Amino acid sequence: MIVFDLKCEQNHQFESWFRSSEAYSEQLAAGLVECPYCGSLDIGKAVMAPNVGVKSNQNTQDRIVSAGPPEESLATAAMAVSSETRELAKKATEAIAKFQAHVEKSCENVGENFAEEARKIHYGESEERGIYGETSIDEAQELLEEGVDVMPLPGVRRTDT
Repeated sequence: MIVFDLKCEQNHQFESWFRSSEAYSEQLAAGLVECPYCGSLDIGKAVMAPNVGVKSNQNTQDRIVSAGPPEESLATAAMAVSSETRELAKKATEAIAKFQAHVEKSCENVGENFAEEARKIHYGESEERGIYGETSIDEAQELLEEGVDVMPLPGVRRTDT
């Protein structure tokens, strides 16, 4: 799984998870990636937070532009799905926001020390408690391989702080 910071033509910024970079490109080209705020299909990658590791051959500042309108038969199908997808995205965004608020209220933010603190809790070197923070995808994978129970915290990245 890979997470991208995305932005629509109205400058709404949001996160989305994809199976792979190729899956993102395929879904974008098919008109399946849309802004959960306004429903825009003009989506591109936003500059990602500096603490998120990226491969050296990836340029997170590249803007992917829609390849243009699909064929008429596909456009009709996409339009029929669009309002349903928009409504589902709205409900998902609300549920994720509620989940994120719960985590922020009931768990400790350990910031960039997440991996270190998660290991300490797992190995009994620190008190057991709910924590959240920041780590790279590679580090999260290593934690999982060690048997540390972690999961990505889905959510819309705040741009107002």
